[in-house]
Amino acid sequence: MASDTIAGMGPERIEGNNMSLSVQPDSRQEADRVFNALAEGGTITMPIADQFWGDYFGGLTDRFGIHWMVNYSDPKASL
Repeated sequence: MASDTIAGMGPERIEGNNMSLSVQPDSRQEADRVFNALAEGGTITMPIADQFWGDYFGGLTDRFGIHWMVNYSDPKASL
């Protein structure tokens, strides 16, 4: 999944920062591992945490300027 950047979501949109990549790990532990690895040397824009929509989500920009969204959705939560 990918997402475009809308006005008001951060720095001026320029070629290279106008989209975010999303990963969907299979567990909270994997979400933390991926998030922390991508955040190393980068900037966390939204700390990974439980969100109001029920998922475990965080956002960051890695050290190369790539925007990432890490989202874990517990399959048991939707039962």
